[in-house]
Amino acid sequence: QVQLVESGGGSVQAGGSLRLSCVGSGYTGNNYHKAWFRQAPGKEREMVALLDSGGSTRYADSVKGRFTISQGNGGNTLTLQMNNLKPEDTGMYFCVARKGVPPYCRSGYCPGSWGQGTQVNVSA
Repeated sequence: QVQLVESGGGSVQAGGSLRLSCVGSGYTGNNYHKAWFRQAPGKEREMVALLDSGGSTRYADSVKGRFTISQGNGGNTLTLQMNNLKPEDTGMYFCVARKGVPPYCRSGYCPGSWGQGTQVNVSA
């Protein structure tokens, strides 16, 4: 069973940067799709950035050009570099891994292995 632990959240002013990390263990094989999601209070969890098993990336329109997803340490560490942060980026950030198919979260149903989350607060 995959276990994920996020770190790197914090409080910054608008325009600042943060780097989130997600250390994973328990992977079996290489065909995992990995992603960062975020959830603001009262809102549904939304995908921010996806790194598929082939190495392709996809970003939410709201973060394109500002956020970068990558992995290292033989695939055990997933990173989200966040630059030029905005107040609307505030939320709990989660990393997720799912074998074979991309992860998603819809109406509270979120298949895959999820971390516990790390909080990001961006002030104006």
